[in-house]
Amino acid sequence: MNVFRSIVAVALLVLAVPAFAQSAPAAAPAQAVPWANLSPAQQQLLRPYAGQWQGLPPERQAALARGSQRWIAMPPEQRSLARERFEQWRALPPQRRAMLRERMENFRALPPDEQRIVRENFHRFQSLPAEQRRTLRERWQNATPAERQKMIARARAQRAQRAHPIIERRKE
Repeated sequence: MNVFRSIVAVALLVLAVPAFAQSAPAAAPAQAVPWANLSPAQQQLLRPYAGQWQGLPPERQAALARGSQRWIAMPPEQRSLARERFEQWRALPPQRRAMLRERMENFRALPPDEQRIVRENFHRFQSLPAEQRRTLRERWQNATPAERQKMIARARAQRAQRAHPIIERRKE
């Protein structure tokens, strides 16, 4: 049972990360969340923090409170998936986790339109048959930086053509 609580506590921290990662305009500092203000379900979930709760920074208290609310509101299937993902994350070597964090920061720094394009490309890639995904990965990994730049330019041109097919046809 302690292992389960530890997993849940760490999952709550992972769920709270987006709250820290978002760059909001200079907002007022977070207010401390008194332990007594947490619901009984939140207190049960956050019990590993009970003894140190008052010593936690207000931002951390607020993030844990929000994360616990999200966790409690999740359907069981979603919780199970979150646990699985967290276990996969913990199994990664530290260098891989650092690289993934950096990529996520880079993604979040993109303008919304570019984020949308990245998401669309990801979903398009995921919808391909496994063999085709493997082939594309190998082609990318074996390409030189110059070849990769050409691949990116070609993909952008194709995306632009899909976005404006009438304009492209008129040019011909």
